[in-house]
Parts: sequence; C-alpha cells; structure tokens
Amino acid sequence: MPSIYSIPFKKLQNPSTLISLLKNTNPNYDKTSKKSTSKKPSSSKGGLLKMFKLFPLLTSGCKVVALLAKSHHLRRPMIPDHATIITLFGTRRGRITLAIQENPHSIPFFMIELPILSSSFYKEMACDILRVALESETKTHKKKVMEEFVWGIYCNGRKVGYSIRRSQLSDDEVHVMQMLHGVSMGAGVLPPSPNDHPRRQSRHDHCFNDEDDDDDDKEEKDDGDQFTYLRARFERVAGSKDSEALYMINPDHSEGPELSIFFVRGSFK
Repeated sequence: MPSIYSIPFKKLQNPSTLISLLKNTNPNYDKTSKKSTSKKPSSSKGGLLKMFKLFPLLTSGCKVVALLAKSHHLRRPMIPDHATIITLFGTRRGRITLAIQENPHSIPFFMIELPILSSSFYKEMACDILRVALESETKTHKKKVMEEFVWGIYCNGRKVGYSIRRSQLSDDEVHVMQMLHGVSMGAGVLPPSPNDHPRRQSRHDHCFNDEDDDDDDKEEKDDGDQFTYLRARFERVAGSKDSEALYMINPDHSEGPELSIFFVRGSFK
C-alpha cells in the first residue's frame, strides 16, 4: 500500500489534519483490510463507482428517474433521514458538481462546482480508490470548516484548481435535485433541464432545410446536455474544528470506503 503522504496529501498545505481523519475510519476496516491482503480482490469490488463505466448504456435511466421524481410523495424514504447524502453530477461536456444534503429530501447545505471535467472525473473513478480534498486557506476560525467559501481542490493528490461554494443553486442544480428528490443512492443519467428546450427548438426552426444534419446535431446536443450522476450515503467524521471527512458507505458491504471527501482548513502561524 502506498505511503499515506503519497496520495492525496503530499501536496496539501496541512496534511496532518487529514492523517488524523484517516485514523477515524470504521473500526472493522482494519480487520477486513488484513483479511483482504491474503485474498484476491472480489469481482464485485467497486460498488457504485464501477457503474460509471456503464454511462453510455444508461440512457433508460432518464425515464426511471423521471418516474421516481413524480412518485416521490407515494414512497417512503429508502434510508433514515439522518444519513448524509452526497451527489456528484454534471453534463457529459461540463464540470462535476458536488452537493451535500442532510437527507434525500432536504436542500443541499453545501454545493460547489469542481474544476474537473466530467470525462476526467469518470476516469479517476475507474481507480479502486478516489480521494477528493478541499482545502481552505482562510485565516479566520469563526466559521465551521464547511462554511468557508473559497477552496483549493485536489483529486487523488493532484491540485486541479480553485472553486467557490455556491450560496444559491442554479437552474440546472435545482433541476437535478428535484429529479433525485427522495432517491437515496444510485448512478445513472438524467434528462436535460427544461430550460434548454426553447434554445434547442429555436435552433431546429432555423435549420429546417438540413433535416438530416440537424437531427444528428440535435441528438449529439441532447446527449451532451444529459446529466450523469452518482448519489450515495456517506459517513461523516469530524477530526477537529478545522477538518472533516466523508466516507462513502458501499451498499454491497465491500471492504473499506472507496470514495472519500476531505475538508481541511489550512493552519496559519
């Protein structure tokens, strides 16, 4: 196993706080990890992350999620309302957005667009372990760590840029949250936002002479506007007032968390 400083913490300004978070994982993790060293990885390892490899085949997911969104008032929650829910979503050609909710029915209390293209993020998800770290360089400690606005973003040890936490949801973000209302976990494809329909219709009206070419462009455009998403339960661990971590809980009970998200506030002396 690589050194704890190799990925993703070697380049962070304050890696010691992240190390303390890693020690606060599930107590059964050490036992299961020792057993797994003598066995080959299970073919089912990967959980929800490996579903991202199937995104080109998940076009029917639009209809399924649409039905779930319309009938959410008829269903009971699939998991307890106190569970922390994280959704990672974005258009095929856009960037990934991270949304954190107290439960599947609540408004996200943390929303940020990561400086990572969806295609690049899905490639990272093909690895067995994906770690995303958000580091705040603020000098004040009056706020809770997740209430900070400006973040440096690291993905598997590489700094990919900066992002600002949103104070208000965009129309596309509201659309995704409404479609997934009450959905506790899963991965798939969502239809484009209704706000894009007039723009596509107007483009179609001006290109009626080239029907074949327009149909191809429209199909490609629709595919690019679709949202791919991953939604799962996360265990929330507070390391200190300046650090917090979230570990994905795999539904197939595979060993250890495969997706971890860290929030760290840099120390200033």
